[in-house]
Amino acid sequence: MSDENDKPKIIVDSDWKEQAEKEKEQLAEEVGGDERELPPADFITHCASLATQAMIFMGAIANPMTGQAEVDFRQARYVIDVLAMLKEKTAGNLKDDEQTTLDSLISELKMIWVQASGEAKDAGK
Repeated sequence: MSDENDKPKIIVDSDWKEQAEKEKEQLAEEVGGDERELPPADFITHCASLATQAMIFMGAIANPMTGQAEVDFRQARYVIDVLAMLKEKTAGNLKDDEQTTLDSLISELKMIWVQASGEAKDAGK
C-alpha cells in the first residue's frame, strides 16, 4: 500500500514563480503588446476598409504585407459586389452621410476597376 510519503513532492520556490511571471509578461507583450488605437466600429469605417481591400486587389495600393502592388481583378470585383450588396440590403436604413459615402465608394471603385482592367487587357495581362 502507498501512503502520503510515496507521492512526489512538488516544490515551488519564489525564483520559479518570478521567472514564470516574467515569461508570462513577455509573452503578453509579444502577442498583444501593440496598443495602437483602433478606428471606431461603424458603417463608414467598415465600408472604407472594404474599399481599401478592393484598391489593393486592383493594384492601386501596395499590399501592406508585401509592399508590392498585386493585381487580382476577380477579388476586386467580389469586394465591389459586396459593397453593392450592402447598399441594397441597407437601403432606407442609413444616415445621409453613410449613404453618400457608400455611393461614392462604389462609384469610384467601379471607375478604377474599369480603368485598371482595361489597362491590363491592353497590356496583354
